[in-house]
Amino acid sequence: VQLQASGGGLVQPGGSLRLSCAASGSIFSINVMGWYRQAPGKEREWVASIISGGTTEYADFVKGRFTISRDNAKNTLYLQMNSLKPEDTAVYLCNDFPFMTLPWGQGTQVTVSS
Repeated sequence: VQLQASGGGLVQPGGSLRLSCAASGSIFSINVMGWYRQAPGKEREWVASIISGGTTEYADFVKGRFTISRDNAKNTLYLQMNSLKPEDTAVYLCNDFPFMTLPWGQGTQVTVSS
């Protein structure tokens, strides 16, 4: 499985973006998928995860603002990001959770700035 994230861009504080992560193979068999992010000079951190049945978990710093979802038929993972803050600026990537065993894709840059 190869992963390709897209949908990032430049947005003002308080704005929204919807990220997608398309998998080249089936993610149906991957029980838990997750979004991660890495800001310049910082460690990669977990953002959100979703079990194949739909149960979701979020890091405290995005809870109430971000929504993770998946479409197994389309082999795609999504991240709806609302009320964006400058501290959300990072490269966003997807992988399985929690062991991140798939090859990392390039990720998509999200920049929150006025």
